[in-house]
Amino acid sequence: MTDRSNPLITASALAQILTDVTVLDVRWQLGAPSQRPAYDQGHLPGAAWVEFEAACSGEPGKDGRHPMPDRHVFEAAMREAGVRDDRPVVVYDAANSLAASRCWWLLRHFGKQDVRVLDGGYAGWVDAGLAVTDEAGSVIPGDFTATVGEIDLIDADDTARIAAEGILLDARPADRFAGHNETIDPVAGHIPGAVSAPALTNVTADGHFLPADELAARFGELGVTEDSRVGVYCGSGVQAAHLALALQIAGVAPRPEVYVGSWSHWITDPARPVAR
Repeated sequence: MTDRSNPLITASALAQILTDVTVLDVRWQLGAPSQRPAYDQGHLPGAAWVEFEAACSGEPGKDGRHPMPDRHVFEAAMREAGVRDDRPVVVYDAANSLAASRCWWLLRHFGKQDVRVLDGGYAGWVDAGLAVTDEAGSVIPGDFTATVGEIDLIDADDTARIAAEGILLDARPADRFAGHNETIDPVAGHIPGAVSAPALTNVTADGHFLPADELAARFGELGVTEDSRVGVYCGSGVQAAHLALALQIAGVAPRPEVYVGSWSHWITDPARPVAR
């Protein structure tokens, strides 16, 4: 893959280089059982299965519902899936790239530069009439080395500063931002100073990202400029990664700072303010 500035790849483009890249299937659904049965029923030829909760998240607790995974645990999971330091990676999920963007962001954070997300995911691949298989095949273990801190990771204090001095984007649905219909976390509301920027409004109904210029215009309306310090958060760091991906596609904030603990961590300290 040559255009590393574009974090997306289309199904047709991937089909042309499928044997030259490592493909990861990271299908996942919040609150649902493992999606491994879906992988077993059909996946991209050569794709390796990655269990999202085990590889892309640490144990839920004081650091949030989907905290950062241990670096060595993530490295081992990526090696088991065949990720190599010298070979490009493409990640996909069912369709909307929520899970894929989290895996993409983690790979980038831990030093893997040549990694892209399949736009439209598995559904887009199938809709394009491309071949799928139910054979898992054998994976040659990779040699991926997870380095430390390649992408900016922020804590609660950093996030509060960005909300006051820069642009802090909340990737959750607008009603949860407003403190309505909160069914996941025990406290409703948002971080004071944050701006509502629901991640899933950046994709179409079939899971494809909006064009880059349209995304750039949307972020511009929220006050994001090339000179802005931009932070992103959500409920537990998954939709935040999706929003970070959209910002990179748009080209307006290629290195947004991500608060992985997000709202589920923010509310663990009752001294932190809550806005509604």
